[in-house]
Amino acid sequence: MKSTPKALDPVVLDSLSHLSLVARTVVEGIQAGGHRSPHRGSSVEFQQHREYVPGDELRHLDWKVFAKSERLVVKEFIEETNLALHLLVDASESMGYGSGERTKFDYARWCSAAMAHLTLAARDTVGLVVFDDAHRTKVPPANGARQRAAIMATLEEAEPSGPTQIGSVLTWLATRLSRRGIVAVFSDFFDEPENILEGVRRLSFAGHEPILFQILDPQELEFEFDKLTRFVGLEASGMQKIDPKAIREAYLEEIKQHNQRLARQARALSIDCVQVTTDENLETVMSAYLAQRIARSRGGRG
Repeated sequence: MKSTPKALDPVVLDSLSHLSLVARTVVEGIQAGGHRSPHRGSSVEFQQHREYVPGDELRHLDWKVFAKSERLVVKEFIEETNLALHLLVDASESMGYGSGERTKFDYARWCSAAMAHLTLAARDTVGLVVFDDAHRTKVPPANGARQRAAIMATLEEAEPSGPTQIGSVLTWLATRLSRRGIVAVFSDFFDEPENILEGVRRLSFAGHEPILFQILDPQELEFEFDKLTRFVGLEASGMQKIDPKAIREAYLEEIKQHNQRLARQARALSIDCVQVTTDENLETVMSAYLAQRIARSRGGRG
């Protein structure tokens, strides 16, 4: 495992600070239902009256209306709700691969740190789960400077190891994330697409909005190995010395089919599946994705 000592340097995160100006707009484009939801009880903005029905709390009755018309009506309000962002970072052993300056795990924690930074800057709530074939470390959702420090420390300390079972982890989490919100998953998604998408469906049915960030090394897409190469099974025992030219065509077809299945099934569920490679500039990737979400949300409102 190659480690980056200052992988979460605040100076680099600050280079993304201009994106915080559009964080709220992005939220409207990402979170199902936006930030405002009808809710009985005290809140910031009156919405409407409705007729009283048995079971309504008496404290919500509008006695002024009753005094004038002898009608029992209940006051309803609009409750302002903050965004809840749940970050899920794959720390299985395959994420430790890197042919260049950074591993896939380095890039995954950079992306999740950037999203946490932007969301917390907008005074919203962020939680973090680091997982492999089960959840490994959890930072419960909260906001503020202390939460930011906890998330950054957890990402710094995590090391990729062990096998992965993304689908079962997502299914398990769907029943345990008590606050509905955005679930951003950072992984190479080297698992059966059907299992992954079953977990994604469970999250959607639970009221969350999943976003899949597939992080790959350029060599995993290009396979430009020329010499006899020793390949290590990252999530299984064993090591083999293979002529890459003999398997290149079959490998490229296999990974192409895998990625297409994942993307196609995500589209069928109206779920974003964003593929990035570790040689891409982080700021460019985040800016492009957030701009796309803003444009889509505005187009939907138009």
